[in-house]
Amino acid sequence: MNTAFSIAGLPQIHFGSGVLTTLPGLIEDYASPVLFITGRNSFVQSLAWQNLLHEMDSRAIDYGHCQLSGEPSPVWIDEIVRVHRDIHYTVVIGIGGGSVMDAAKAIAGLLKVERSVMDYLEGVGPELEYAGPAVPFIAVPTTAGTGSEATRNAVLSLHGESGFKKSFRHEKLVADYALVDPDLLATCPPELIAANGMDALTQLLESYVSIKANPFTDALAVSGLKAVKAGLLPWYKNGGLEKTAMGNMAYAALLSGITLAQVGLGVVHGLAAPLGAFFPIPHGVACGTLVACATEINIRAMQESEPNNRALARYAEVAEILCACHFASPSLAFDGLIQLLRHWTEQMKLPTLSQLGIKDSDFERIIANCRGSSMKTNPIVLSDSQIKNLLRARL
Repeated sequence: MNTAFSIAGLPQIHFGSGVLTTLPGLIEDYASPVLFITGRNSFVQSLAWQNLLHEMDSRAIDYGHCQLSGEPSPVWIDEIVRVHRDIHYTVVIGIGGGSVMDAAKAIAGLLKVERSVMDYLEGVGPELEYAGPAVPFIAVPTTAGTGSEATRNAVLSLHGESGFKKSFRHEKLVADYALVDPDLLATCPPELIAANGMDALTQLLESYVSIKANPFTDALAVSGLKAVKAGLLPWYKNGGLEKTAMGNMAYAALLSGITLAQVGLGVVHGLAAPLGAFFPIPHGVACGTLVACATEINIRAMQESEPNNRALARYAEVAEILCACHFASPSLAFDGLIQLLRHWTEQMKLPTLSQLGIKDSDFERIIANCRGSSMKTNPIVLSDSQIKNLLRARL
């Protein structure tokens, strides 16, 4: 074991069925008042939310509540911070999907800092160094996709012609606690399961073949990929009836967040950023629709120009994990992996780019804005023409 690596900070992770019930006890350690950030619909209509509020009242804990619809924008974050800054919250609790996690993370980072979030976004504005202080943050995911409960970045979006999808990123934004309760996934509809599940799969795959991959993240990525194999399709087909599958996917998503935070991602996430900024395409849908074609482009490019690239062997290993079989040669493994990813994409009805409103004439703008931090850890540098072929193959 001669490989040198470093691991950034992680939350204290509590994983398991029913761990949401421990949240009021954790909150008591911070005193009042506390601020909840949730989505607008699913969780706040659930018995779990009503039970949580009952516990808050019985413990005389004062709280505020903000609801997010869609993806958080810098304007929305700044307005929430402006309204709530003088209340002096002791902790921010995000309960929801990846967008809620990102929003709560950004709000926690800014409640004590009298600046716009635009001052800290990567690639936008002055890119000031964040010094904090941040309000403590507790993350409670209700979907299994982004793994944002384990990362240090809050992804914010501005949609439209001059749109962007950029990160507010700092170690001080890492959650104090991540409560990962698979029971909270029971109401996820099939289309959300597909998009989020393929996002988690993509994050595990891209971090495993990342140029920064290390033995620590490798072990987590492999474990997560095995969980995806066991959980994704059963959960997609049977929903909340599949408690074991939900547990597998909650675990896989958590590990995907840990690995991406440590070693980065690749071409799928590089493209997902402009796709999500310029078009109303959810992040998981962008990842899910591209991962098969992106995997093929990466493999073919390495076979042609970098046949000794270590990522080729890793793609072959992933093929054996996801296909649950041994292949007689790397070439057969590559073909098996690509075919499996295509089959999952079709089986879970991920839309094509054209169905999402993308045209050939949009490619130049997408490609011009895809080379952010994610693309820098792709296992091979892809040319603009190769990326265009990737997009065209999924059109």
